[in-house]
Amino acid sequence: MRYISTRGGMAPQSFSDILLGGLAPDGGLVVPEQYPQIDEATLARWRALSYPELAFEIVSLFATDISAADLKAIVDKTYTKEIFGSDDITPLKTLEPGLHILELSNGPTLAFKDVAMQLLGNLFEYVLEKRGEQINIVGATSGDTGSAAEYAMRGKHRVNVFMLSPHGKMSPFQRAQMYSLQDANIYNIAVKGMFDDAQDMVKAVNNDAAFKARYKIGAVNSINWGRIVAQVVYYFKAYFAVSEKNGDAVSFVVPSGNFGNVCAGHIARQMGLPIKQLIVATNENDVLDEFFRTGVYKVRGEAQATSSPSMDISKASNLERFVFDLVGRDSGRLAELWHQVDQAGGFDLSGAQCFGDVGGKYGFASGRSSHADRLTTIRQAKAAYGVTIDPHTADGMKVALEVRDDSAPVVVLETALPAKFEDTIVEALGEKPVRPAFADELERLPQRVEEMDADVTQLKRFIADHIA
Repeated sequence: MRYISTRGGMAPQSFSDILLGGLAPDGGLVVPEQYPQIDEATLARWRALSYPELAFEIVSLFATDISAADLKAIVDKTYTKEIFGSDDITPLKTLEPGLHILELSNGPTLAFKDVAMQLLGNLFEYVLEKRGEQINIVGATSGDTGSAAEYAMRGKHRVNVFMLSPHGKMSPFQRAQMYSLQDANIYNIAVKGMFDDAQDMVKAVNNDAAFKARYKIGAVNSINWGRIVAQVVYYFKAYFAVSEKNGDAVSFVVPSGNFGNVCAGHIARQMGLPIKQLIVATNENDVLDEFFRTGVYKVRGEAQATSSPSMDISKASNLERFVFDLVGRDSGRLAELWHQVDQAGGFDLSGAQCFGDVGGKYGFASGRSSHADRLTTIRQAKAAYGVTIDPHTADGMKVALEVRDDSAPVVVLETALPAKFEDTIVEALGEKPVRPAFADELERLPQRVEEMDADVTQLKRFIADHIA
């Protein structure tokens, strides 16, 4: 398996070559030259596999330059009951016939990002040791990516993490998870602005080829291909848990801001998994909902702060990977569209022939949710099913209840445990959500964070000053 850039300016590279990086040298995102195709016999064989066994089978299709024995050891080390709380790793909860939640929030930081990030941390360590290299990860988070990355990379040999987050915009729990870490290789930077400002700073660092090479800059945001691959696994696992036989259609509702999680579902569908629909659920920052309804991708001037803060994003970085497929993998056309994003803040495919494929060939649909919707949905889930869901999962559940029909069961992808968003749960239910014992005093722990203006020069200086 070889990897290319969506914008056509990168010679094909191996999985290990692209694993440690973020953006491709031409500013595009890394994608495989082709998606592996899964036949019915393979699906039948995979149905009975455990999560680690299934992860090995799928990841090995993409990481073809890592030996089978080494990759199996990495996967088996990652997906354990001790780390994820159960042998299922991502258990399925049935709320009623045809409506399910895929539990993705049982890892160390209580958010779905752990499922991929724990594997990525072990892959990073393996590749760096093999090559005798070091990496300095520069990332941006709107809430959960940062803590998942830091907990996956803390104490890792040959890895430093510089994680940017929007100052004062995450929940107190999310901030405490990140800022309370005292590991010497972890650096938290609170950017005075929104997530998009932090993400733009990370992209600017990645686009400075000389700085990136000198300081060995890598990425763990969802622009990192290794994360997307790891997330493909749980779509297959959920499909097997819900469907009675291979070939049955299943739909997935995915709360989304940066389009990384649902992009993995798109790849699973392109590989041959019988997904009927991939339904993107947004909050008030509805850039993705607008695109899938109208064909217009329009970046907002500034993301709106909401009660589902991990989705407060106005630029959906991973959408580029889907649009690359949508335009027939025409890198010239893709590059022109993203030039329009840079120059005019968006593009319009509403009149393009390819836009007709969004809902048909690719199975995408979308919906949006508001703060009032989240509160109502959290109450409904508690009353009808006896479950407490976090605000992001509520965004997904609201859309799922609107769009589901009898033609296919619907799986809502859980985003995080409600304990991470205590204020909203109290507003909705009048009671605090249950916290894991280890998190009881989390907000009272000493915190270590650097505040910074949205200034790329200042960020570069900080990185250079703190690399041993």
